[in-house]
Amino acid sequence: MKELKILGRQYSHYVRIKIQSKIALTNIIDRTMPGIKKLLQGKRSNNPVKDKLADFIKEYWHYDNITKKSECSFISSYCQWAKKKGYHASEAKAREIYAMAKAGIPTLSSSAASTKMLVLESIRVLGEVNQTLQTILTQMQMIASNLKEYEVVHSMSGVGDVLAPRLIAEIGDVKRFHSGSALIAYAGLDSPPYESGNFIGNKRSISKRGSSLLRKTGYEVMKCLKTTKPVNDAGVYQYMLKKESEGKPKKVAKIAALNKFLRIYYARVMEVHRN
Repeated sequence: MKELKILGRQYSHYVRIKIQSKIALTNIIDRTMPGIKKLLQGKRSNNPVKDKLADFIKEYWHYDNITKKSECSFISSYCQWAKKKGYHASEAKAREIYAMAKAGIPTLSSSAASTKMLVLESIRVLGEVNQTLQTILTQMQMIASNLKEYEVVHSMSGVGDVLAPRLIAEIGDVKRFHSGSALIAYAGLDSPPYESGNFIGNKRSISKRGSSLLRKTGYEVMKCLKTTKPVNDAGVYQYMLKKESEGKPKKVAKIAALNKFLRIYYARVMEVHRN
């Protein structure tokens, strides 16, 4: 558990680096290929190391490298590149890119020696961070899969190969909590009392005194539930929808559902350890 938690913390550290790297890459390509991100950034690949936008920029890196070709030549070049990299070779997409390149006005010149270096270095750094994240996650999955509770946690709606080891890493040994409420307090999802001394709470927020990383991981689970819309879950997704129908803001509804999710998590994992 200790090793898993250290890996989990390092994973979160590199996620922050990845976000910073993507911001840096966005800033530079907005100067060399404005608008290209919107055209090429589609659904997330099942392979976390694979990135169509990054691969495309690595190949062309500036609109000048596109516009110096004829439209037919670029379409042919794009389709060959897409097939080689394992992406859909769409001639319509190639035409869109060519039209955008023709209309685009880069603010960094392709003739400047530093331009290509800055673009390619941004791509390289992002690629290495993605590879590091995948390496850490693979190690976490290997360790977590040997724990008694792994299959139970992995099977919960909204939790899969990525989130299961991260959840287990942050929660740790569930037997150290005397109840589901204690786990919720550890996550910082508990609310202060209505009255305490001279304090009377009309509007109460979560305490946020616990593990911020567990709250973030749990929130990702709630977002997955919202995306996948599971039919046969433990009532967490339906509870979230119920809170939204009551007029609660979507974020508040997710936090309420996460509270319920952690209670279910505690009960199921404790049952595994009792058997």
